[in-house]
Amino acid sequence: MKTIKVQSNKREEMIEITLEVESFLRQSDVKEGVCVLFTQHTTCGLTINENADPDVKSDVLLFLKNTIPQFYDGFRHYEQNSDAHIKSSLFGASVTIPFENGKLLLGRWQGIYLCEFDGARERKILIQILAAK
Repeated sequence: MKTIKVQSNKREEMIEITLEVESFLRQSDVKEGVCVLFTQHTTCGLTINENADPDVKSDVLLFLKNTIPQFYDGFRHYEQNSDAHIKSSLFGASVTIPFENGKLLLGRWQGIYLCEFDGARERKILIQILAAK
């Protein structure tokens, strides 16, 4: 198991971590199995999405910001980050990616992202590699 640290710079952003995950996978010498990523935080999430056009990230964040605003009449959480908790729940705290011959089986345009919803701050992501029999 490995922990990678990701530093966000904005309240909301999507940070690609594909290269860090691939690097760890190469170091493991495991050729086939699944790679599980998990974040122990309640105001960020993990997802797989397009990594070719940066407009995808900005469009996703814009949609979320408009759909689930930070300041919403009726939110009661005193830290004023209820929106981040909701967004994190929608995205989820983990992703699982199969790999073969030491390479993640992501699609041509796919990348792995930490989705920050309450930054800027340091986040930790646990990576576990499960080898196929």
